[in-house]
Amino acid sequence: MTPRVAFLLLGETLLIPHLFPIVEKLAERSPDLPIDLWVSNAAVEWLVTPWAAPWANVRVRRSPGFRHDARPAPKLATLARLVPRLARVPVVVCAEQTSLWIPRLLPWLPPRFVKTSHGVGSMSARDDPRRMAAHHTLVPSEQERQTYLARGMPAERIVATGYVKAAFRQRTPARALFETPRPTLLYAPHWQPHRSSWPAWGQAIVTALAAQRAWNVILAPHQRLVERAPELRAALAAVADLPHVHCDLDSFAMVDGSYTAAADLYLGDTSSQLIEFLIRPRPAVFLDPLARQWEDDPDYAMWRAGEVVTDLDALLPAIARAPERHAHFVSAQREIAEAALGDSSGAGAARAADEVLRVLATATAGR
Repeated sequence: MTPRVAFLLLGETLLIPHLFPIVEKLAERSPDLPIDLWVSNAAVEWLVTPWAAPWANVRVRRSPGFRHDARPAPKLATLARLVPRLARVPVVVCAEQTSLWIPRLLPWLPPRFVKTSHGVGSMSARDDPRRMAAHHTLVPSEQERQTYLARGMPAERIVATGYVKAAFRQRTPARALFETPRPTLLYAPHWQPHRSSWPAWGQAIVTALAAQRAWNVILAPHQRLVERAPELRAALAAVADLPHVHCDLDSFAMVDGSYTAAADLYLGDTSSQLIEFLIRPRPAVFLDPLARQWEDDPDYAMWRAGEVVTDLDALLPAIARAPERHAHFVSAQREIAEAALGDSSGAGAARAADEVLRVLATATAGR
């Protein structure tokens, strides 16, 4: 089989920073290796085409059913149409479970799927049976690797590389978001209702943050929350013109790490963005509308990184005292970030590329 690697950029743009650093390292290490970047709409094509341009061996390809606008193409239908093309490719790299329907349902096809992580933290959906269909799985840390070994994944099929997204170089250029210099707070609620503060408290939190003036505020919810909570756009539109509030529901900055890098305080619930934020320890406040008994629940281990608010009236006081109390949480923050992300220096992308090349070598050798 002719050496070639395909990357599936078919889903949300949030997947791109977890994949493109591997593309770059792979192109750098093997300049004669054809690399196909499959995209399904014009928004993703517009983003990645200039980034791929310096690499003569990297080609951006439109998937069957390509949409000439920013609307996401139906992923399952796109994957079904792509199967005949991918069947001739030795290695396919993806960052989400949906693409793993191909090896799960069609295990006799030649391509070897390499799955890399796009979310970290204690609530990652590790029990999805599609994950076992990947030929090779790349995770950021040894802690994460152990969770899969405990679920029966063969040790030779899973490798800890370090945090790939730390090598992503194409962040939105830094710019002044606010007229008045103040410390900046990022509110980033999770998209799943049972994990999120948005259904119970979201509107009240937006109102409270709009009314205060001690902090500049970035409101940049998860892409999937924007899709699933129709009231969210109106709630943010009502405060978007305030000089101390920056709302973002559509741009690539929502997912490229720009806002977690810019914020001085993280306000959220169970989103894995918190782990990325903690690469550089800073104050955090967590929102728990259900007043869970979370201390002994490993799913909520990240809440050791800051104060947990169970009463909405306590929200603004908790934010106000978070910088002063931060010293109590620094060691826990470092421990959480290091355990979840492994090496966050950016070297993870090179290790991931080496693993892809190793899988490619065995695939083309017929083993």
